Amino acid sequence: MEEICITRCDSYEYSQLLSAVYKLLEPLGGMPAFVQKGDRVLLKPNMLAAKIPEQAVTTHPMIVRVVAEMVRAAGGKVMIGDSPGIGSFKRVAEKSGISAAAKESQSELVEFDEVVELQGSGVFRRISIAKSYWQADKIINLPKLKTHEMMTMTCAIKNLFGAVVGVEKAGWHLKAGASREQFARLLLEIYLLKKPALNIVDGVVAMEGNGPGGGDPIRLGLLIAGINPLAVDLVAGKLAGLPADLLYIEREAVSIGLAGSKLNEIMIYGTSLEMAMGSHFRLPVGLDAQFGLPAFLKTALKKHTTSFPFASKEKCVLCGICRDACPPAAITIENSALSVDNARCIRCWCCRELCPQDAMEVQRGVLLRLFSFLSAGRRGP
Repeated sequence: MEEICITRCDSYEYSQLLSAVYKLLEPLGGMPAFVQKGDRVLLKPNMLAAKIPEQAVTTHPMIVRVVAEMVRAAGGKVMIGDSPGIGSFKRVAEKSGISAAAKESQSELVEFDEVVELQGSGVFRRISIAKSYWQADKIINLPKLKTHEMMTMTCAIKNLFGAVVGVEKAGWHLKAGASREQFARLLLEIYLLKKPALNIVDGVVAMEGNGPGGGDPIRLGLLIAGINPLAVDLVAGKLAGLPADLLYIEREAVSIGLAGSKLNEIMIYGTSLEMAMGSHFRLPVGLDAQFGLPAFLKTALKKHTTSFPFASKEKCVLCGICRDACPPAAITIENSALSVDNARCIRCWCCRELCPQDAMEVQRGVLLRLFSFLSAGRRGP
């Protein structure tokens, strides 16, 4: 059985959070069960973009500080690293408060820049990840629980995509991003290259709606921890009230027989799943209805069952960030206007995720709007 711990925590205030994390890890043996003296431990928070903590885009810096201090107390040397989706590592670390957390906990900030190329064990034969990630003795994964316009949810497994460095991310989106199932397989294979020793989810304030960068904060008041990130994500999805049929990573994990992808494989400690449940996160508007349809219907109904991005003329400042980040180069700027080639668009939503002006909006097909309306009626608020 995979052991998952849930603890209530309503605040990022230092002493309350410290007490909550100690309580959270107690059933797992505490931090000394994961860190030995002399271990070089890399903390991997979500550092998507240069946003303040209150926007719930990044892992809260107080969680990073508390975990770093606990690792140091167990005798580990702490590094904090990631590869942001947009902006420099230094800028993101400063704006998100993680730079201050590193200083307060006497930890080293490590930018993911150098890479190592590794041999995969599944569909993807060669995968390059950050050298500092690969060489760390232990990884402690610190994801933020958020909705995600491509994968429905980003949590423990998706957070490990940050081990892919910079522009490599766009390349992988292009190779695997046209299919949610294929992209889920890529994320699972990255996870299998180097499994984290521990996963601690920041769910005190999570994100619903158009995550991972443009959604709305939602107070969940929970911390989640476990060794197996698949099991962590499955529990997180239940707590967020997300439909199981839209959790593509978990579905793909079931199809290839990975442990931790079924609720009957999980033992819950601390706050029970029933007591912690209650929230139903609003889903991203970019989700579509064509996955699972036969290939001939996908083609015939694509316009009606799919969402596509378009630029708001009122918000778009033509900065070119979305154009430069678009994996299939479907975005152009001509004659002082930004346009998206829907035929080339793979709906990875990198443009919406990275737009600093929140200017990329969603056009939904007729059948998708009907499907979403009926689904909302079935699933309730």
